[in-house]
Amino acid sequence: MLGAIGLDEDQESAYRALVGLGAAEVTDLSHRLGLPEDVTARALRQLERQGLVARSSSRPGRWVAAPPAVALGALLTRQRHGLEQAELAAALLAQEFRAEAEEPKVHDLVEVVTGASAVASRFMQLQLGAEKEVCALVTGNPVVVTGMDNSAEEQAAERGVSYRVVVEREVINATTGLTELSAALGRNEEVRVIDRVPTKLVVADRALAMVPLAGAAAGGPSGPAALIVHASGLLESLMALFEAVWREALPLRLDPDGLPKEAGPAGPDSMDLQILSLLLAGLTDASVAKQLDLGLRTVQRRVQRLMEITEVSTRLQLGWHAYDRGWVAR
Repeated sequence: MLGAIGLDEDQESAYRALVGLGAAEVTDLSHRLGLPEDVTARALRQLERQGLVARSSSRPGRWVAAPPAVALGALLTRQRHGLEQAELAAALLAQEFRAEAEEPKVHDLVEVVTGASAVASRFMQLQLGAEKEVCALVTGNPVVVTGMDNSAEEQAAERGVSYRVVVEREVINATTGLTELSAALGRNEEVRVIDRVPTKLVVADRALAMVPLAGAAAGGPSGPAALIVHASGLLESLMALFEAVWREALPLRLDPDGLPKEAGPAGPDSMDLQILSLLLAGLTDASVAKQLDLGLRTVQRRVQRLMEITEVSTRLQLGWHAYDRGWVAR
């Protein structure tokens, strides 16, 4: 029964015998227990280390048992403390295990896609899997998929996915550049132009991004390569990069001939003025969108653009500037 507090069978038998005898020599105790003397002596020394027996001071060679209530109580207390410590350690390990299981692995946050076919396939999947918005930075030197080959863009736009795209000015001068941009603007995509973009980039629903792997080119041993970035701090940084480039770029519009024409941020168009008027009349964004048969995100993006034009940070300031510039009447 005392095995629970660390005593083996020989030690428990020796202690029980000493409790009954009061005191005994090793020889007498070994005969009573039916154990060799060396085994009995070893059991007594182990019991002595645990404070359960002691050598008699009055009669050398004899061993006496410590009072069970005191000796076993101390041993039980020490055992309970050890169990409490073990229980605490187990709880901490379980907590660490859960945190490790919940924390995304690095390889789950970033994956590498190599080869022209694989990169093109993931580029299409990214757009076809989008539900709300695709943001893109486009350079003038497509390596894998050109604008004419990007059928996923048209399919996503037809499903109601909005596009915000910043292109390098070089794209406009490309052979098929005007055709591609006219098609994008015709699908009500928002397109802006800038001298140069820092990198190619596609972000779907702010949850998944694709960016070319530095140094990977079509002529490399494995062909082009790209990083697929999942929700993480890195993805947030890429999205912040896109927003910074978007703010610096100038909008593209269709001129009367149906060709893209670069527009400066001089002021709002007629739709912007309607949105401003309704907002100043006290309507919410959702109500304005319903009133003008627009998407909620379209209303919010237009308001954000007007805030960028007027260089303000709040809608209250935007309303004041709208009155001051004569965009709306009092």
